[in-house]
Amino acid sequence: MTNLARNITLMFAAGCLGGLVNSLAVWLSGMHGLTAACGVKLAPALTLPWLYPRIVWGGIWGLLFLLPFVKHNLLLRGLVISAGPTLVQLFYIFPYKAHKGMLGLELGTYTPLFVIAYNALWGITAAIWLYVIGRGK
Repeated sequence: MTNLARNITLMFAAGCLGGLVNSLAVWLSGMHGLTAACGVKLAPALTLPWLYPRIVWGGIWGLLFLLPFVKHNLLLRGLVISAGPTLVQLFYIFPYKAHKGMLGLELGTYTPLFVIAYNALWGITAAIWLYVIGRGK
């Protein structure tokens, strides 16, 4: 396997792991009432049809780790990259696909903060995994 193919595979896997951790955080927050306590209507059921696309899209977003920027700080790199899925969720998915208003505000005033936190968790998880396997350079 070429070095590029190996890196693509590892970045995709890092993003998938981040997608899994992100999804579990979303589900657990809803299941334990954290989102509801903050007035946010995000409490998905943990089902394969809900989970699978989130993991795959996490992997696709993970390919952004191939871009050569913020190389000196892997956690910062993960946070910067997490801005991509955050912006897409808040300015495309919520208003145009889910019909929940710009920033998902129909789900609650604090929805954008939860989305930022969940996606930051995705980026940090992917970055840590890349560091652990020695690819966070």
